[in-house]
Amino acid sequence: MGSLTTNSTALSTRAVHPYLISPVLQVISRAISTFLIKQAGFKRREAQTGAITLIQRFGSAVNLNIHLHCLVLDWVYRMQNGVPEFCTVHPQATEQLQGLLSQIIQRIMEALTRHGALIEEEGMTYLADIESDAALAQLASAACTYRIALGPGQDKKC
Repeated sequence: MGSLTTNSTALSTRAVHPYLISPVLQVISRAISTFLIKQAGFKRREAQTGAITLIQRFGSAVNLNIHLHCLVLDWVYRMQNGVPEFCTVHPQATEQLQGLLSQIIQRIMEALTRHGALIEEEGMTYLADIESDAALAQLASAACTYRIALGPGQDKKC
């Protein structure tokens, strides 16, 4: 499946609150694994897949840009008499991948809501005002908007 990059305003919250990275990564990993296992014609308990994820915290301009790079196997395996049997996954159509992405986005929003990072009221969702270190929040905000955080030129675009 290649590389999946996830970027959003909610991810900047994770810079100040790294405990949110784990539930988000769990959502992504489980959704992709389940999708691939079903594409191979198995049930979740019958097969496994694998992935490696790199959490990158900065962009090329050393700005705050938290995103995940996931390298996911494009096949699944199941154990047969103690020996792994590798099974191919049927190619995915664009519509299937769009559906998977929509599912991941919805589940991430639900996970962030459960962990108090998002608030959903009357059909609207917004970032919660999570208590954090004010200095770090100021630096994170400046980095997300490509602005100088401190010193001469503060709040000017980089």
